[in-house]
Amino acid sequence: MQARSKDEFLSDLRTSLTAVPGMAIVIGQPISHRIDHMLSGTRANIAIKIFGQDLVELRRLANQIKSLTAKVRGAVDVSIDNPADVPFLDVKFDRKAIARYGLTIDTVSAAIETAFAGQAVSRIMEDVGSFDLVVRYGAGAPEDLDVIRSTLIMTASGAQLPLHALADIRKTRGPNTISRENTQRKIVVMANVAGRDLAGVVKNIRAGIEQNVSLPASYHVEYGGQFESAEQATRTLSIVGFIVIMGIFLLLFVAFHSAGDALLVMLNLPLALMGGVIGIYVAGGVLSVASIIGFITLFGIATRNGIMMISHIHHLVQEEGIRDLYRAVKQGALERLSPILRTALGTGIALIPLALAGGEPGSEIQAPMAIVILFGLLTSTALNMLVIPALYLRFGSMRKVLTNHGDTK
Repeated sequence: MQARSKDEFLSDLRTSLTAVPGMAIVIGQPISHRIDHMLSGTRANIAIKIFGQDLVELRRLANQIKSLTAKVRGAVDVSIDNPADVPFLDVKFDRKAIARYGLTIDTVSAAIETAFAGQAVSRIMEDVGSFDLVVRYGAGAPEDLDVIRSTLIMTASGAQLPLHALADIRKTRGPNTISRENTQRKIVVMANVAGRDLAGVVKNIRAGIEQNVSLPASYHVEYGGQFESAEQATRTLSIVGFIVIMGIFLLLFVAFHSAGDALLVMLNLPLALMGGVIGIYVAGGVLSVASIIGFITLFGIATRNGIMMISHIHHLVQEEGIRDLYRAVKQGALERLSPILRTALGTGIALIPLALAGGEPGSEIQAPMAIVILFGLLTSTALNMLVIPALYLRFGSMRKVLTNHGDTK
């Protein structure tokens, strides 16, 4: 058997299933389906909800939006979450004819209901139990349109009239259920995402609908699904990330008693950010919530490396009495090289299995986070040993201390 990746397997599966006419394909997993249904009421990642009153117009708009959505790169399993039509018997009363024969709508309706739904006229006692005696047509009668048309309706004078003399009767089809949300009728266009980020696909879908779909008055479109939770989580994590960075800066300022040294340590953050961005690009270019969590974790690890180096330079100058700043910076960088490499290597080796498991079932959160941290460690560790010592030699707080004592230029 030829080995296939998960994406290749799903692509082949979709191609095979879409060849079956009359099927709406939505491929996912039990847990993701439950989450999607809880978020938007559908089983797909994206739910495009069209609200309005006329079901025919809603279906027209849904088909138009479905066609536009299917053309968006990354949108798969595009379908309309609309129940199949079921057969109906449509009876339209002729009010003038009913009034002409001295009947009422209620009388004719009751006769039709008795004929097809049945009406209990008595109760039958059998042993210790009882059940209703129901009068209605036989099982096959409702299927025969001629029998329905010939149903006799008794007038007040005792005359009998066929039902077709009092109403227009025809067989038709209609929706089995009508979905509503906030008392408004709706139809939902569903879509999953493959090979792209969820937010990018939704952005393209929004733009396509706004440019190409003209909504009648009182009709509107809303979007739901995982991307709403992703956007909310991204906003929350952005705020938390900002608070974390400010907290790190304040702790560094308290520890070093120097805003300049704190900023030099914080310089590890953009150095780590470079590697994390490269990791996202290598992994497919999709920025997810897991990747953002990886960045926050990476910032803490990268900051630790800067603290180890600068605090050791402080120790060499203040405790060991090295008065040459260049020598202190060089010695500090060399002596901290081994511990920084060991801690980075230990973390990196632990993350390699998680990063290599990308695309495997159950790795949707761990793999993106591990890739961001791993690549960020590579760049921050390498640049930390080169960039931070050079900048500290020029802007570090010990330079001012030694200058005031006349020990350096």
